[in-house]
Order: sequence, then structure tokens, then C-alpha cells
Amino acid sequence: MHIHARALAYFDMIRRSGSIREAARRLHLASSAVNRQLLQLEEQVGAPLFERMPTGLKLTAAGEVFSRHVITVLQDERRMVGELEMLRGIRRGALSVMSVEGLNADLLPACLERMLTRYPTIQIHARSAGSAQTATAVTDGDADVAIGFSLARNETLRQCAVGQFALGAVVRADHPIAELPHVGFAECARYPLILASPELSIHAQMKPVLAHHKRALTVLLETASIELAKTLAGRGLGIAFQTRLGLERELAEGRLVHVPLKSPGRLLTELGVYVRAGRTLPPALDAFIRIVAEEIERREAEESA
Repeated sequence: MHIHARALAYFDMIRRSGSIREAARRLHLASSAVNRQLLQLEEQVGAPLFERMPTGLKLTAAGEVFSRHVITVLQDERRMVGELEMLRGIRRGALSVMSVEGLNADLLPACLERMLTRYPTIQIHARSAGSAQTATAVTDGDADVAIGFSLARNETLRQCAVGQFALGAVVRADHPIAELPHVGFAECARYPLILASPELSIHAQMKPVLAHHKRALTVLLETASIELAKTLAGRGLGIAFQTRLGLERELAEGRLVHVPLKSPGRLLTELGVYVRAGRTLPPALDAFIRIVAEEIERREAEESA
């Protein structure tokens, strides 16, 4: 079955937008032209690709299958263009990165600096979200690579690199816990707590620890912002929980202390780099993944030491 690439691009924009009118606006086309391409696609596929709902368009079962094909084709087209440009010696292309907020403080800037120094004409689009949202962006074709914590194994994702980092209590340097080499949750529970909301992977990892603790807790705040949690901990308002990643400056300046949690052993979380399963990696994406993998490996070794 031969389907013109323009129709695939139209379908993909409708999928992303949730409506023909919005897709047409983003494509700078008439709605009738976009709708006509969709109708032709549905005729060739032999089944409706979208269910017309009061709130917009929703993929049908056939649409879900077709969307996976479209994402693969469009990503492979970008890979081919990148490879042809590399053969011509043109360092040109675009890269879309989704990562968790905590990496914006130091790890991601370090990786981007190396990438842009080596390949200064590569255009990079970086966005932040919770770990689950970064994975969804990759599987939906909205991002080339996801960097997130403790993502569940998924047949639609391929893990390209991974490192393990300890979860710990984050406190101000003058907090009583700051002097300890490691700490149990029961000791932390004597103080006000700043907990991660469900949008963050830390929430799921801390849930069994919280459930095991049978006494009442003083929860100062639940938040999806690592930045807010560490700021409040730095003001001495409570104890936050995360890895050392995202605390690099505060730890170096002595403003915060990260005390590893034990329950009974260390609580570890995985930081992984993910792409869509089955995808052939364009040169720019492959280069970026190698840089991130090296940085994760280096920081994992530093923590272990």
C-alpha cells in the first residue's frame, strides 16, 4: 500500500492536535484540505482512523496501529535526512529532548554543553516533565529521547543507558540529620516532610516506605517540583527526598546535605535514557545518547566512590 508522505504528516498533526481545524491551523492549510487527506487515508486503510467525539478526535484501534507506523516512518525520514547531511559534511539537524526537572540543574546542561561544542549547528529543543510524561512523549513521537527515573519496562521503549543513584533525605546543613552517614525513614518522620506528588517517580518509590511507617506524619507539602522541594528544605522548613542529581550547586556550596536513606539497605533509583523501540538512531541522536550515557556513568562512579 503506497501512501504519500504528505498524508502521513497530516495524519500525525491531527493526532497531535486532536482536531482537524487545529491541525490545519498549525500546518497553515485549509481545514478542507486536511480533512480530504484524512478521508483518503481512511479509504486506503479500509477503516476509520479517528472517532469523532464531542471533545475532539480520538484514535480508533485501527488508528492506534496506523499511528505507530506513521511515527516510525516520519522518524526514519528524519534519520535518513540526517545521514545524508552527514555524508555531505553538513552538521545540520534537530534533536528533541525530554528530561525530568531535576536534571536541569547540572547534568543536562553539562551534556548539552558537550553536544553543542562538538556539533554547534545541531538545533536542540529541550523540555521538562515527569518521568512518565517523558516516556509518553518518546513513544508518541513528540520527542527523540527521554531521560527519566525508574521508568517501568515497556515494549515501546528501548533503554540505551542506565545508572543507579541513592535516594536520600535533603536537609539544611545545620539540621540534626545532616551529620548522619545514612538515615532511616523513622528518624526523618520526627520532622516535617516535603513529599513528591504522584507526577514524580519518587512518589512511587517512597510509597512503600510511607506505608510501612505506622505512625502519624507531619507532611508540610506535596509538590511535583524538585526545585520547590529543595528550596523549602534549604529554608529549614522540612525534609525533602531525592537523589543527589539536581543538588550539585547546593551541595558544593554547603547549603544542603544529602543523607542516603536506608530501608533496611540503600534505596536506589534508576536514571535511564530511552528512545522509541525499533527506531534506527540518526547520527545526532546517537551522539547525544553517548554523551548522556558517559555523564551518567561518571556520576554513578563518583557516588559509589
